[in-house]
Amino acid sequence: MMALFSQTSQQGTQALLGKCRIFWPVLRCQQLFAVYFNLPNTEKVSYFSFRTSSSTALPVDSKGTDVFPTKKRSEIEYEGETGWDEESKKISEGKLFSSSGAPKKRLVSQVLSRHKFAKVQPPEKPLQAEEWNRLRENFKSPEIFEDVMLNSMVRCNSPIDVAKSLLTSVAKSDGDIGYNLLIKYLALCVQQRKTTEICDVYDIMKMRFKILESGAYNLLIRGLSNSDQWRMALTLLEEVKKVTTPSRTNYESCIKVASRHREMNLACELYHEMLAKDLVPTLDVLQAFFDFSRGMKDAELKKELFGILLYLRENQIYPHRTFMRSIKLWFESGQCPVCNHQLEDSDLTEEEYNNLRERIITDVIHGSDTFRKTSPQEFEAFQTFVEDRLPFDIVIDGLNVSHIRPRKMQCENLFHAVNCLAKENVRLLVLGRKHMLINSSNWKQEIMKEIQNKADFFFAENISEDDAFLLYATLRSGKHCKFVTRDFLRDHKACLSDSLTRHLFRKWQRGHQIVFSPSAEGKHINFLPAFNYDCVVQTTGNTWHIPYKDTFEERYSYQVPRKWLCLQLK
Repeated sequence: MMALFSQTSQQGTQALLGKCRIFWPVLRCQQLFAVYFNLPNTEKVSYFSFRTSSSTALPVDSKGTDVFPTKKRSEIEYEGETGWDEESKKISEGKLFSSSGAPKKRLVSQVLSRHKFAKVQPPEKPLQAEEWNRLRENFKSPEIFEDVMLNSMVRCNSPIDVAKSLLTSVAKSDGDIGYNLLIKYLALCVQQRKTTEICDVYDIMKMRFKILESGAYNLLIRGLSNSDQWRMALTLLEEVKKVTTPSRTNYESCIKVASRHREMNLACELYHEMLAKDLVPTLDVLQAFFDFSRGMKDAELKKELFGILLYLRENQIYPHRTFMRSIKLWFESGQCPVCNHQLEDSDLTEEEYNNLRERIITDVIHGSDTFRKTSPQEFEAFQTFVEDRLPFDIVIDGLNVSHIRPRKMQCENLFHAVNCLAKENVRLLVLGRKHMLINSSNWKQEIMKEIQNKADFFFAENISEDDAFLLYATLRSGKHCKFVTRDFLRDHKACLSDSLTRHLFRKWQRGHQIVFSPSAEGKHINFLPAFNYDCVVQTTGNTWHIPYKDTFEERYSYQVPRKWLCLQLK
């Protein structure tokens, strides 16, 4: 973990700062900071001090002119109109950021030099400062060694501790970590959704630099919007507004996270603000409105969504297939197309949800049966893993999904499932087994590495059963979180001690379990979203709505019916 002035060491750090100020006077363009990196496999935490000069940050314009990049410059750097994969590519090629005010000729030569070393392979484990120094000495262009290495780390998605060890080495030798290096490190943190590290880098930058440039804000807003600290992204958006017009990416990151947390009024407000600034929304963000509005009974929200459809008409925009599917599902969500009666929704009240979560954690997860299938140590490690990365949008039973198409490699099935779900721009957690990390005919490691770039993974022991893991991660992530498994979870429902809680569990399950199956030809995996309305027999007295299946089944299935019979008493 990287932290700035931790509470436990704050007094010692302040004392250190007091001593250092004797040697380094505090000037307007120089500030002193104490930072520590806590690296694994080291005997103790290394504390060091470094100072920063204004030459490594975006300079403050004393005349008050616009310090943000102009439109012309943004074509070279980054305006926020590309996807994250493209952003990562730009960072890894050294294109995203440049030292402000650097001569153009020098900048071009640096970019060309970086291209020469595009294939540099970063180390797999953190190195000591002496080891980094040896690598730097043997490098053909030592002056750009750290730039090239961090670019490669972003490209290879290196472990975050490797990057921390490099920055520790730089700070020890130079007494300074340059702005560009902090940005590249931030990009790696965002890429890996390391919320704590993202917040720490922001704290450091906020104290060191009077103003940040647009690329830094893009990364910070994107990173925080995909975390449990998502409201900080809204605060950053307000910061950007004070000095310039936020980018489309800034707005869309905030709109999506507000929608995901069902704060549709906030999402709509940001959407209209975005249109007022002549920023053209992507189909991706328009689709999010329909995806997260299903089942919500709000007349004003309905007007907003119809307004989006009119926006498509007025601008001659043609939705793609997945967007059309979202619109169709929104129209069908919770309303009978025959009698227009609103069906009961599958949402639990806050009180019901909190009670259910507590009972599942008490009776199912911490019940006497759990540790026959895992160990207390393993489950504690999993809890720590989850708490550090909350919230998730979808939790996937990886082993369960991997068996969906018997003729395909298991890793290939998992790859297709994760790839399909990741298109919705959601945070995924895959629960796996340790044997998935061993190269075999079913688990090709090059494919597994590619999947791990799209989702968080937790690998349990091979003998462990992961139902408790699945329930814990889903319930801790909040009411919006869904889960993917073909397991009916009957054993866990049976562990609940009273009929009311069992009823709530089944209702929660019906509204949160994503159904999947192989396509007819076996080439694809089809996913059907969880219902926003409750799939049980419903009546108002004059009308009856009865869900049914085309074929008779003796046994219960985790798949609920998709067809309804509407009966009306005349």
